[in-house]
Amino acid sequence: MLTTSFKRIHLVVMDSVGIGEAPDAADFGDFDVDTLGHIAKACEGLNMPNMGKLGLSNIRNIQGIDPVDHSLAYYTKMQELSKGKDTMAGHWEIMGLYTAKPFRVFPNGFPDELIRRIEEKTGRKVIANKPASGTQIIQELGEEHVKTGALIVYTSADSVLQIAAHEEIIPVKELYEICAFCREITLEEPYKVGRIIARPFVGEPGNFTRTANRHDYALKPFGRTVMNELKDADFDVIALGKISDIYKGEGVTESIHTVSNMDGMDKWVEVLDRDFTGISFLNLVDFDASFGHRRDPKGYGKALEEYDARLPEVFAKMTSEDLLIITADHGNDPTYHGTDHTREYVPLLAYSPRFAKGKELPIRTSFADIGATIAENFQVKMPEYGNSFLQELK
Repeated sequence: MLTTSFKRIHLVVMDSVGIGEAPDAADFGDFDVDTLGHIAKACEGLNMPNMGKLGLSNIRNIQGIDPVDHSLAYYTKMQELSKGKDTMAGHWEIMGLYTAKPFRVFPNGFPDELIRRIEEKTGRKVIANKPASGTQIIQELGEEHVKTGALIVYTSADSVLQIAAHEEIIPVKELYEICAFCREITLEEPYKVGRIIARPFVGEPGNFTRTANRHDYALKPFGRTVMNELKDADFDVIALGKISDIYKGEGVTESIHTVSNMDGMDKWVEVLDRDFTGISFLNLVDFDASFGHRRDPKGYGKALEEYDARLPEVFAKMTSEDLLIITADHGNDPTYHGTDHTREYVPLLAYSPRFAKGKELPIRTSFADIGATIAENFQVKMPEYGNSFLQELK
């Protein structure tokens, strides 16, 4: 391996934690969207002292979080270059891929021909077939599903086909097999669905709850990412949460499953105790799945504060050979109408114990700047998109 500036880089995606409307938000039908700002207002201020010390409120003022004179981290915000506001486009761009065409969405449900193929393959009727909240759809149709064994197929404003099934009616293994079939038949046009998601649940009518056995079947990235370059150069790429699913395992040397934000933090802290050279890459999905899409600003605010309270554990395990990069993949303003993601800037915070103090960086014009920075650090092939800020971290 070549000499690196940092032995380990830890990348954390706070899923959907946008920091204010992007300049092109109107092109995506979004107006006056501001995930962090509106959450802070709804909560009458956020208690996030550790993110505050890093410089979060120096990027733009967040109610309850005081700006600091001397931030611990370098800070700025990033604008997405890709033509989308979904999970895959955001994450893929972080690792150097530009998505020129948004993934197809299905605001009126899926075509009859696709539904017919699912029913013929499984021998089960499909019910729902509409955009819906995952928690609401199982309350609405869970009892019918339990009685008939029908598949609850639904979508959202994202490019997703989700299938909900009670674990005692359709075992998880069978549900996974059904989702794998759906992935196979929707890889190409005219469907080209971004993700197929298995959504198992348990419980009784009126009290159904989703389990931690969710599984995503994503499209394979259309090109090589910085993660591929790292893996091929024998660096570690440790994926935590749904990261491996998002990249379909491409460029991943180890995948660690998590069931919640706090479980993700627990397992990441364990990874920090390990000796490795490369990156750890964590997605904290609860912000998006449990609070953004469900339009729950106060729950979102509490989750942000719980996450912030865990950061001292992270700081204590870092050395001068570590770099921590905190960002997001899109917005999901829980005070906005509908349940869709929102087109926003995302925060960028870069911290290492070796820094005497941080400072403001120029606004980044692509999420791929992170991938370029990681590539330069480990001296692997640079991505086509993105400008490294490694040399600005002094």
